[in-house]
Amino acid sequence: MAPATNAAEASSTGGSGRRHHGNRHGRSEQARLAVLQVADGLLVEKGFAGVTMEGIAARAGVAKQTIYRWWKSKTDVLMDAFLQDATEDLTAPDSGDIALDLRDYLRRLAWFLSESDPGAVFKALIAQAQHDPVFAQDFRSRYLDGQRRRDRLPLERAVDRGQLPADLDMAAETDQLVGPLYYRVLVTDEPISHEFTDGLVDAFLRRHKLTTRTKS
Repeated sequence: MAPATNAAEASSTGGSGRRHHGNRHGRSEQARLAVLQVADGLLVEKGFAGVTMEGIAARAGVAKQTIYRWWKSKTDVLMDAFLQDATEDLTAPDSGDIALDLRDYLRRLAWFLSESDPGAVFKALIAQAQHDPVFAQDFRSRYLDGQRRRDRLPLERAVDRGQLPADLDMAAETDQLVGPLYYRVLVTDEPISHEFTDGLVDAFLRRHKLTTRTKS
């Protein structure tokens, strides 16, 4: 997310005017967004162990008590920031061509996971999930289910257009397309180039005897 200065400045810009009312004083949507906007940058700067609720509050320009009204822990803050980033940044394109859409989407996913601030948060949350079963379940239900839907979307659109068969094994094909990206991000730490993601798309197209479009 782009850096935020403080909640007061965010409030003065007007924003969308949408507010939450979770306590008797009312919630400031601008203050909430300010917290989410600084959380991932703070993690990149200080590492997971260095992030504190006090530090988030200071960077966002809000009171620590305000943060605790909305989130129980720094992990909850980071989770919400990450989910918002994923929703905003990982919308699959819809050009009408499965080859172009998959090429664009895998490049976007690779950048998000391996190079962006939210990608650093993702790796920290995955690490946290390894020794916190309750959080792991929450993470799967709130992120992975939605992400699987985003990953499948280009294939589902292609099925609807008749470019792919109706009986396509959606789960298996999705795993073959995006699984290698997660493997490199979480296991080998190898770079994920355009050539690598384009190769995954080309292999998919060959399996289904579809035309390989010119790489951009």
